[in-house]
Order: sequence, then structure tokens, then C-alpha cells
Amino acid sequence: MDSAIGGTPLPRPEANRYLKPVTAALFAGGLLVAAHGLFAPAAPTAGPVRPATARSVILINGDGMGPAHREAARLFLAGFDGQLGMDRLAVSGQLTTSPRDPATVVSDSAAGASAWATGQRTYNGAISVDVDGRPLSTLGAEAKASGRATGLVTTAQVTDATPAAFFANARDRSAQSALARQYLDVTRPDVILGGGEDWWLPAGDPGDHPDHPPSDPTEASAGTEGDLIRRAVDAGYQYVSTPAGLSQAHGRKLLGLFANEEMFEARPEGEGDRYEPAVSLATMTRKALDVVGRDPDGFFLVVEEEGVDEFAHRNNGTRMLQSMAALEQAVAVARAYVAEHPDTLLIVTGDHETGGLAVEDPWDDDESGDGMSAEDGPFPIKGSDLVFAVDWTTSHHTGADIPVTAEGPGAGRFTGKHPNTHVYDVVSGIFRHR
Repeated sequence: MDSAIGGTPLPRPEANRYLKPVTAALFAGGLLVAAHGLFAPAAPTAGPVRPATARSVILINGDGMGPAHREAARLFLAGFDGQLGMDRLAVSGQLTTSPRDPATVVSDSAAGASAWATGQRTYNGAISVDVDGRPLSTLGAEAKASGRATGLVTTAQVTDATPAAFFANARDRSAQSALARQYLDVTRPDVILGGGEDWWLPAGDPGDHPDHPPSDPTEASAGTEGDLIRRAVDAGYQYVSTPAGLSQAHGRKLLGLFANEEMFEARPEGEGDRYEPAVSLATMTRKALDVVGRDPDGFFLVVEEEGVDEFAHRNNGTRMLQSMAALEQAVAVARAYVAEHPDTLLIVTGDHETGGLAVEDPWDDDESGDGMSAEDGPFPIKGSDLVFAVDWTTSHHTGADIPVTAEGPGAGRFTGKHPNTHVYDVVSGIFRHR
């Protein structure tokens, strides 16, 4: 039978000699991206006049998303003449990603996000501390100090490296319960949505998501700081753990944990890999904007799609593209918000590149698909009889420069090539402006 990703029909296997059964089975478990209007050219509208200075900031991270990830998604979701929503933003540039680590020139997510959040490069594994382990001021704390609402949305654990870097400090990214405690005691984000319930409850207390689920028997509550969910409720957060709960939530402070760990199963293709979050990234983003958007002083919202990185680590092009489709839908939600609120700066980028990805023709005499430099695919190009392959050169991160696109007040500062610390320079200036 035919399937689709993002409204893109998948040709039947017999229609093209390159197509494999895995291609036809893409997203059989469900489709997160609605095709209608998502990749069509935006109609020009007069719209409200954009102010000179942003009141609010939305920062969207495609974790591990490099230029080839964006191009593969463009071909698959939008076709030769199409354009991703994230690439339709008015301004584009490049960001470097190197950390300041004595052992490597390639960044991990912790060092990459810490550079964004603090304006200082640091070592891999660090959560917004300097190279000597001293805590640094973060954008999340600075936004809150300026009177703005703050929030984080991710398909990873809410205490994973990227969100944590904006709202906590730690010498080691693995201290996830301590990071959660800092959220509640120090930076107090108004919205916290994603996975990772295991780190909010002590061992032996499974919470709303049972320990040792069939999808991953290793998952179980492992918190070190007591019952942090109860502590959050006592601090005024409304706690939800299901799609229905999120839909009905109405509080001004919201904690939602929808999985034990990540909101997907990141494995190699055909080995139990699955991308079926209980709540889509777009839905969480929409709810977060509804909550933080009530603040008359503005807000700072961090949104992350973790699946791009996790599936790239497994050289799983099928699920990587599915994660990119989910990211695109979240970008569409943010773009719609910015269209109605022109005093909002929207930034879309990635913290580093994962997989050493290249987009190729699927030649029969190229790599067999086994081992290093594995060819993956083929995948159909939307609106075309042609297909493409992706070629993984590593299962680790690389030091490639990352595209950044932006729209709204201050977006022009991202034109050109900048160090990743430039994100902090731009956004912190907004929070200092009253």
C-alpha cells in the first residue's frame, strides 16, 4: 500500500527499482505533519508593522541538524522546487560549533547549547559552566530576570543537555535530577514539556509511566532528589502526563512529562526503532506559546526536536526524516505565531551536525549500506519520479558549520558566518533592552 510523510506519497516499490520495502513503510505508525499549506509558498500579507526590538524570542533547535539533513528533508517533504518552512525565514547565515574542550574539536549537545545559553564556549558534557566548572549566567535566567515568561519544549528528557543549558548549571550533564531541582528552585521556567519522568521520581516510584516498559525494559525511575513532581505541584505547577491532560491544562505554570525517557525509541532501522511521541512537538509548542504568550512583558521559549540527532547516531535515515517532518510542523506553529505577533524573534538552527551526512544519487556500485560510510535509502523526491540516497560517514558528531535562519526584530544580525556564541550575543541584548 502507499504511505506518506508530510503528505508526500511514497511510490509503490514496483514503480522504481531503487525503492526498498523500508521506504514504503515509512511512518506506517502515524504521520505528524499535515501537508496542507505547510510547504506551499506563503501568500503575501500586509500584516502589522514589525517593531525594531523584539519583545519575545523563540529558539528552535534541530538537535544534530546540519545542512544535509535540511536538504534531505526539503527533497523528501517539499520536492525540487519546494522550500521548507524553516528555510523560508527572511535571514540566513552559518554558525560554527567547536567547543573549548582539551580532548576534542567536535562539540556535544551540552557544550553547544551552553555556548548559545551563556556566550562562552566550554568542554563537552558541561551544562552552562566555564572550563573551570564555574556556573555562568544563562539566557533562561536572564529572561526571567527581565520579567519575561520562560519555557522549554523537547522530545528528549526535559533535563537533557539542550534545555538544561538554558535553565541550569552542572559540571556533568548526567546529573539530570539535580538539573530538574534547579528548574524548580532557581530558574523556574513557566512551561516544561517533554520526556524524562524517570529523573523526577525516586527509584521504586514509577509515576504515570510504568517502569521497565516492553519498548525499553531498561527504563525506570532513578531520581536522586526525591519526588520532584510533588514538589513542582506544591510550587504551583499544573502537572500533566497524557495528551488529554495537556489539552485540558489551563494553568500559568505547566509541567508535562509524557515518557520515561525520550519520546521515541532511537535504534537502528528494523531493530525496534519508533518515532511516535504521545504528544507531537508541534502540539507541545502550541500549548507552550499559549501559556507564555500571556505575559505582557514577553517570553523566551526553547523548542527542541531530539530525534534528528538520536536517529542520525543510529544512521537511520527513515526515522531521521520523520523527525525532520515533526520539526517542520513545530516550525510552522512558530511561524504562525510570529505572523500574528511581529515583535517576536524566531531562530531555527542546530547545535551540531550528526552523522557526517551527504545527499547522493543511489548508484548500484556505491556503498553496500554496511559499516562505515553506509548508504541509506533510497527515498522519493516529492513530485518527482526520481529518488535520492543519504550517505552516513560516521555515527558520531562532526565539526561542520550549521545553517541558522531567523525572522523578526534582530534577525538581520544572523546574516553571515558567526561563532555559536553569537546566539547569546543577539538574544541577551534583547533581554537587557527595556
